[in-house]
Amino acid sequence: MFDEGNLVMKTKCILGVCLLLAAVAGCRKKSESLPEQAEPNETEYFAVLMEGKKAGYAIHKRVVSEGKVTSSEELSLTISRAGVSLTATMTAEMVETPDGKPLSFELVQDLGIMKTEVSGTVQPDGKLALVNRSAGTEQKSIVDWPSGALMAEGARLLQEEKGLQEGTEYSYRMFDPSMANALDAKTTVGTKEQVDLLGRVVTLTEVTTILSMQEMGEMASKSYYDEDFNLQKSVTPTMGINTEMVACAKEFALGKNDVVELVGKMFIDSPVPLDNLDSAESVTYHLDPLPDAKMTIPPNDNQQVRKLDDGKVVITVKPVAAPAGVTFPYEGDDETALEALEPTQFVQSDHETIIELARRAVGKTKDAAQAVGKIEAFVADYVEDKNLSVGYASAVEVASSKQGDCTEHAVLAAALCRAVGIPAQVVTGLGYVGEWRGLANGFGGHAWTQAYVGGKWIGLDAAFRGAGRGGYDAGHIALAAGNGNPGDFFSLVTTMGQFEIEKVTIKRK
Repeated sequence: MFDEGNLVMKTKCILGVCLLLAAVAGCRKKSESLPEQAEPNETEYFAVLMEGKKAGYAIHKRVVSEGKVTSSEELSLTISRAGVSLTATMTAEMVETPDGKPLSFELVQDLGIMKTEVSGTVQPDGKLALVNRSAGTEQKSIVDWPSGALMAEGARLLQEEKGLQEGTEYSYRMFDPSMANALDAKTTVGTKEQVDLLGRVVTLTEVTTILSMQEMGEMASKSYYDEDFNLQKSVTPTMGINTEMVACAKEFALGKNDVVELVGKMFIDSPVPLDNLDSAESVTYHLDPLPDAKMTIPPNDNQQVRKLDDGKVVITVKPVAAPAGVTFPYEGDDETALEALEPTQFVQSDHETIIELARRAVGKTKDAAQAVGKIEAFVADYVEDKNLSVGYASAVEVASSKQGDCTEHAVLAAALCRAVGIPAQVVTGLGYVGEWRGLANGFGGHAWTQAYVGGKWIGLDAAFRGAGRGGYDAGHIALAAGNGNPGDFFSLVTTMGQFEIEKVTIKRK
């Protein structure tokens, strides 16, 4: 099942949010060194535009009280996916000391049928105590605080210190609550530009910020500020789509949205139809990146990646077959595999419902290859309502609703594998479709599962199998693999829209 719209929603509303947060939180009105009781609170409204159409709003608030600075961001986006309207909202609150020392955060995300909450408190020893709540479950953990990471007030103070002098450059680490991790940020102050603010043209200073994660690519945004450090506009091109945020009156920000249809916006054409992929031993893709594109496409057991001297990239996808005779549960010592056994916020493999479904799926087999095949087939049949109305759901939510598209199939299959002791990850990338809702012969955002059997990661695609495709095949290009968490979508955000496929070669079995 092709899932371009769903991947847009997740990457735009989960990962794309980090750019909106950085832009909104990074610069506020310049401090006048007022005593705390006299420092005014702030509320600012922004219209969010996608492809020039109003798709939602963002609200920034900053409150100084009792020796703490609380910055909150609310973001709401509505898109249409093949005529199905879906709204996703996110509210983040970050608490710091007046000098920008991080204290705590709370994030609430509503992505369709699933609502998730994440809160964190920085401990005296520098650790971060996290609490994840979703689908009636609660998970607690202690992790390292990302070294040197700044929250909203810390970023605001840094930019105030650096100023808006043309040519100024500086780097820092920006904490993103949607990932409970930090992104590397590099900021460059540019020239003054004439900028259109919903029909009103004003002179503003352009500031470029590049956010990146190690080995997962980078995203660049341009923000425009007035002389008092007030953000007036930001422009973030991701996945071939321009997302803008423009300061405006409350009434307009919260007013009616346009119909923003995104299906097809990120579709990547194939130069030739890829027929009978089930008979393909391998498929080699020749990618031609856009000028200055910085893509990160990882190799794995199923795909080889070569970067040529002229900057072009050659990917050969050759699906690995699961070896017979391997038993489960996994008892090896591979660190990645061991991590892929643990329950997570979206892959709740320790939940009693998931455990029961996993037992039903595998039956009495003790062979890991047979077990993962049974799980793929089970999930393909179990998700009865294969629709686009779900923004993003965890494995437990899917087990309850029996609905969703490719990401819901992927998280449920991964959870069932982990529940019986087979390491599994959720993979995000591109999937080929011959025809889907008026689109033909190309690639769109997709998600599937990979399971660790006999020392190899084996591809599983319950969504494609449920749609009659046959499951995982060489028509898949992986961009990232993980636990189905927001950070896993970063590579998709940074890679989509950055290249064309100029040549495809199919090797038959």
